[in-house]
Amino acid sequence: MKLILYIGHHKVGSTSLQQFLAVNSIPLAREGVLYPATESDGLSYMLASSLFGAEQFDRTLSINAREPHNSLAFRMLASRVKDNKGRVPPFLTDIPSLQQMRAFLRNQKAYLKPHTMVVCSEVMANFGKADPTLIDELYDILGARPAEIYCALRRPDDYIVSWHGQRLKFGQKIPRLSAGGTQAYFSTVHFDYRLMLAPWVERSPEARLHVRPYEEIVEAGGSVLDFTRTVSVDFSNCRMPRDDSNPSIPSAALEIARRGNGVLAPQGAQVLRQFLIEMRKHKAVPANAEVELFGAAARAALADAFAPIEAYLETLTGRTPFFRDLEALRQERPIPEDEANRAVLRLISPQDPRFSETPGLPEFIAELRREYGL
Repeated sequence: MKLILYIGHHKVGSTSLQQFLAVNSIPLAREGVLYPATESDGLSYMLASSLFGAEQFDRTLSINAREPHNSLAFRMLASRVKDNKGRVPPFLTDIPSLQQMRAFLRNQKAYLKPHTMVVCSEVMANFGKADPTLIDELYDILGARPAEIYCALRRPDDYIVSWHGQRLKFGQKIPRLSAGGTQAYFSTVHFDYRLMLAPWVERSPEARLHVRPYEEIVEAGGSVLDFTRTVSVDFSNCRMPRDDSNPSIPSAALEIARRGNGVLAPQGAQVLRQFLIEMRKHKAVPANAEVELFGAAARAALADAFAPIEAYLETLTGRTPFFRDLEALRQERPIPEDEANRAVLRLISPQDPRFSETPGLPEFIAELRREYGL
């Protein structure tokens, strides 16, 4: 059996790819390609879609059914990383034990007899830093070693902004990027791509590596099209699902969300974050690519720290440079963060009826507007 692995990174379209693979799991299985479930929700979805068609589930597909291998990866991390204390993230519910997941995978292989298995999880990007032997355990659980490993990487400034926004979206209380938040990422897989990739390379000498710069993925039409054109699997019988996966808080509003996470009750902060996400298409909200979140000092530190990582990627892939626009790491975007925040706050009224039933939120908006001279 041929194993195709997608190991991330985060914030490169992995959710869209997982949606594509999940809704096509039945037509793929008919062709001998298994995108395996790891728990009962995913198996129930596969059964229902085989009987009734997958189209009706496009907008209601649960996270467990869409991202089964993230559940597996989180369960594996929880078993090894002491800080997790054996727990998976709270947004994953009814996740079985690792032993049960082994049985789910073993039984699907026994009954469906695939010639190829596709496993897709950006959470596995954390294995190398957390405990490299998790990679060996994964191969044991899957009962196969990879023929191909696909990994997508963003230029680090764009990636950090996107990952920073994802953390804020989940309600985390973290420092501003321009006030020490950037340097906090330097020792993590969210900046040090060598730290992420090297353990996989060392443990998978037989695998063909596809390490793809995100800029080329976008040019190819997105994560689904790039992946399906790159790996050696026939996806010609698959369809593109309706998809608005993982919408983000606009960069111009990230500081507003960060402040809200810090002072509002969890419910109020969640209402604010959802409101800001809905503003992402407003014409008066500055475009993400125009907003500067780092400042000159943080950008200089980022560029200097990334130089040896870029050199590693060039050696690994034979691409020179790997990121063709690396000089942009040192270039500030045209709209300062405070100016972008002010533009967003002009569009928000403390009297908005969507805030009326959330204690503290109208007052928070009013105070923030006063702070920004509005």
